[in-house]
Amino acid sequence: MPQEQLIWKTSTYTDSGTCVEWARPASGVLVRDTKDRQRGRVQLSGDSWRTFVVWVQQAP
Repeated sequence: MPQEQLIWKTSTYTDSGTCVEWARPASGVLVRDTKDRQRGRVQLSGDSWRTFVVWVQQAP
């Protein structure tokens, strides 16, 4: 999928500019660094993304 068709999102809790953003292609989730958007992206399965989000929400 061409990158221009993806809608990239960041957390509403992010205020430092040093975070990741994600997009939802047809399957799974793509994650990239907000400081270097042209570098590679990491593709995760939907299950892996949900597990990560739950883990982050439980962090102190």
